[in-house]
Amino acid sequence: MIEIAAEPLIYDSATALGPEARGKVVIAASHGGDYVGYLAALAGVKAIILNDAGMGKASAGVAGLHLLEECGIAAATISHLSARIGNGADTARRGKISAMNALACSLGVVEGMAASEAVRHLLDSKSFPVLPQVERHEARQVLSAVAGERAIVLVDSASLILPEDTDAVVISGSHGGLLGGIPALAIKYPVFAAFFNDAGRGLDNAGTMRLPALDQRNIAAATIDHETAKIGYGLSGYEEGVVSVINECAQRAGLHVGMRVRDAVSLLTVMP
Repeated sequence: MIEIAAEPLIYDSATALGPEARGKVVIAASHGGDYVGYLAALAGVKAIILNDAGMGKASAGVAGLHLLEECGIAAATISHLSARIGNGADTARRGKISAMNALACSLGVVEGMAASEAVRHLLDSKSFPVLPQVERHEARQVLSAVAGERAIVLVDSASLILPEDTDAVVISGSHGGLLGGIPALAIKYPVFAAFFNDAGRGLDNAGTMRLPALDQRNIAAATIDHETAKIGYGLSGYEEGVVSVINECAQRAGLHVGMRVRDAVSLLTVMP
């Protein structure tokens, strides 16, 4: 987390929001999905700017804006083509607004505005955030492994990957960007293979940058076309997703662009 003067607070991921964010204007380089909106509401931020992740299937990349409006929080997203997803400093420096809720609009935030300028408008918010009415939890599901096959783990966020997932095939609803551009943060544990949402790929192909980092750790990795599966939902990626980009390890394992994620997973679960 980087802090510039008193406000805004800048994060590479909304999962890092803590007590210091309460009542603050925040820039977070996470996708703007509903769970991220829920995290921001729980943190009690005054206002927040996120990444639209290419909008994607069912406009999942901006779904959190509506939830935040219900909680009295002005919120906007930047275009995934204007700054790197997963990089808060870049979002603050180069981000351009692509969508906003009615509260942000009422404060003068408009499409195409620089994120830095939008912050000045959001600082004028006089609203009083309220907690979400319905609890929202990220899902984690482990599919029963057949003898001689690797486990399949579905997670809405890469933050839910656990030590026991070592050597599993993981389908994550998270974007494929590197948090802060740091390769070591590509994944927490040595899984056998991992899938992420490509978040529209975005500026500098930021939505796929975990893939070469995972090559260095000999982990097969691929991204899922954001138009085929809802970002923030591992189950959607598994059931509906189509592979958009693969790394070298995934190519050696027999994956190819355009295949269904289910079919790719079937190749990867079979142990040699």
